[in-house]
Amino acid sequence: MQRWLWALVLSLGFSEARDVVAAEPVPAAEPRPAAEIGPRAEPVEPVPSVELEAAIGRGVAFLLDCQRDDGSWGSADNSKGGVDIYAPAPGAHRAFRGAVTALAVAALIETGDADVRVDAAVDRGQAWLLEHLPRLRRATPDTLYNVWGHAYGIEALALLHRRAEGDAALRERLLECITGQVGLLDRYESVDGGWGYYDFRAGTKKPAASPNSFTTATVLLALADARDLGVDVPQRLIDRGLDAIRRQTKPDRSYIYGEYLKYRPEHPVNLPGGSVGRSQACHAALRRFGDPTLTDTAIRTWLERLVARNGWLDLGRKRPIPHESWFAVAGYFFFYGHYYAALCLESLPAAERPVIQDQLARIMLAIQEPNGSWWDYPFYDYHTQYGTAFAVRTLVRCRHAE
Repeated sequence: MQRWLWALVLSLGFSEARDVVAAEPVPAAEPRPAAEIGPRAEPVEPVPSVELEAAIGRGVAFLLDCQRDDGSWGSADNSKGGVDIYAPAPGAHRAFRGAVTALAVAALIETGDADVRVDAAVDRGQAWLLEHLPRLRRATPDTLYNVWGHAYGIEALALLHRRAEGDAALRERLLECITGQVGLLDRYESVDGGWGYYDFRAGTKKPAASPNSFTTATVLLALADARDLGVDVPQRLIDRGLDAIRRQTKPDRSYIYGEYLKYRPEHPVNLPGGSVGRSQACHAALRRFGDPTLTDTAIRTWLERLVARNGWLDLGRKRPIPHESWFAVAGYFFFYGHYYAALCLESLPAAERPVIQDQLARIMLAIQEPNGSWWDYPFYDYHTQYGTAFAVRTLVRCRHAE
């Protein structure tokens, strides 16, 4: 026996020393899941309600000012000359305008603003959506931006349905339009399940698009809104969409950008810094459909990461070329990511929300433009409109419960 152990025996007495020598090793603690490990966000000063409402009000005023005469928002103006996103005319721009108009209408409704000008703007936007969404189709065999118009269209129509309480005829018309949009999402679902916005593989009637994790999440949330209104949503669309997201889920809850990158999981865009703006949408969709593997702790961890590592998203903000920033981040994920983070926040216990609500609000308030808008990616003449709509919808969810 080594000298140090004999010394222990003599100092403790043989019987006590025997217990020490024979003691069972303490079992190691269970390792925490990778999805629940991440950076912590620094606390911020709470945002006074008057400051929050003033920012929302300026955003609403901007949306009112930039609504087009026909009731829509956005146009194909303001080319960047040589670095514009691929957008075959006219179909791509019909899709962009449909999605942006739906986002603007949703934002105005969600503010709860009773101003008659807001009410009139929503009425004009509603009329435009009811006229144009049923005619929305893909632009070309390889370009399926229309899926964004169908998804955000359903979201806006669902809010309009709630707003139309007491008007049975209007509600019926809104449900009919929603049903049509669900049918179009069925038509344009990827042959692999889920939804993507490009089909560079075949250009077939049933798209051979590589499903994107975040596009699929956006569509699934819209389908949930439709289903909640009693619209017949094929269960296979939901099941196949959820399977597409799960196939693109990494152990740390980063999500593959699109299934075409499944053999490159360590591509920068698929790492946490690249996924931080997309993971929020995927979490929101999985939580909405009750995925048992997504814990509250994982959702909180990724909300904390969004705040603590906000610089990775912000480095891409306002850059003119998609995915040119660190971690291959594209600017248009900035406000998109924060909006879906706010949705995720609503799924957590109420007592846990205020700290992150203030953190999200501080981020939004710090970058509001002098004219009341927000924008993250120069995108024809749609960017200030969709950026403002996303930011307003985020800030509405940063209001503390009374």
